[in-house]
Amino acid sequence: MGLFKKISNALKKTKEAISRKLDYIFSHGEINDEFFEELCDILVSCDIGFETSEEICERLRVYARKNKIRKAEEVKTALKKILKEIIDEAEKIEINYPCVITIVGVNGVGKTTTIGKLAHYFKTKKKDVTLVAGDTFRAAASKQLTEWAERNKVKIVKHAEGADAGAVVFDGIASAKSKNTDVLIIDTAGRLHTKIDLMGELSKINRIIEKEYPQANKYVFLVIDATTGQNALSQLETFSEYIDISGIILTKLDGTAKGGVVVPIAHELKLPICFIGVGEQLEDLEEFDSATFVENLY
Repeated sequence: MGLFKKISNALKKTKEAISRKLDYIFSHGEINDEFFEELCDILVSCDIGFETSEEICERLRVYARKNKIRKAEEVKTALKKILKEIIDEAEKIEINYPCVITIVGVNGVGKTTTIGKLAHYFKTKKKDVTLVAGDTFRAAASKQLTEWAERNKVKIVKHAEGADAGAVVFDGIASAKSKNTDVLIIDTAGRLHTKIDLMGELSKINRIIEKEYPQANKYVFLVIDATTGQNALSQLETFSEYIDISGIILTKLDGTAKGGVVVPIAHELKLPICFIGVGEQLEDLEEFDSATFVENLY
């Protein structure tokens, strides 16, 4: 299945939620102040958020006035252009090697599965990959990551359940350096904002990486469940207090109508969406492309 088709299928629920509402306002009345108020309400209802929706509508209003746009199709095209511009405000990440990728996120967002898919992604690029079972907090986390390592035929560094996560990361870095590994992917415990001790552990892991592997390119990807919609922004803000987030991996996009949350993440927090989960198969993790995303929104 081609990339465009995959994204189209993943955004099916989001597209249905937006298209139906947009079609209604585009087919009724003029492109006037009332139209833009209704459009703003629609964008907010699709998890784009009030602040970002207001910005989009203001830009569209100015563009329509300047270019004397009156036809519905012209407005639709202009809206896609503005949405893409806003998403692209977050500078895209280029991954360089060797690299350490730390995966963080709250419980249940699909971090372990995402790591398995990431390992597959890098292997298709002919990169040597090692996984680090840094989630020593959750029962069976190491076992699940081991299964993904075996499935992808990549190395894994792990300790016993309950071990110090920092020690596992230390050993993972030593392994990567000795074997000239291209990509080291570190799993971490699912952290809730109320668990300050686990957030502190995350800061400790980051310090170990900085000290022990200064020559590596370092990335921290926050995994977010797309079905949480606007709640994703509060998760982002919480994690950002403890560690610098490089970018977002958005999972379960195929199971929600809240795909619009991509837009405020880029606009309000200036963080790029790096990968999106578009299905349950090993190969169903795709690099995010703003043009393809916007084209499939409505």
